Amino acid sequence: MTRVKKGVHALKRRRSVLKQTKSFRHGRSTKEKQAKEALLHAGNYSFAHRKDKKSHNRKLWNIKINAGARPLGMSYSKLIGALKKKKVLLDRKILSDLAENQPLVFARVLENIK
Repeated sequence: MTRVKKGVHALKRRRSVLKQTKSFRHGRSTKEKQAKEALLHAGNYSFAHRKDKKSHNRKLWNIKINAGARPLGMSYSKLIGALKKKKVLLDRKILSDLAENQPLVFARVLENIK
């Protein structure tokens, strides 16, 4: 068998890692070993935070719905309960958008479920 030297591939892998860690601080953007470790941690954090983002958004939607419903004489929990009883299929994301950007439409939705 012929001898295979892997210098080209190793260099390509190193360049790829350093390119991905370009904006990192200190040695993590220039030193191969630190860059590789930083990249592994960054991947783990991004995976975990993609899950966290969903719960953060849901909390924010709940706050916006509550803020929109209070002046109209209803609390968040009573609003959600009434929506479920009337079988209105508006999710929290849509309700929060209505409460924030179109308060008149949101008020109409509340009138319908009262």
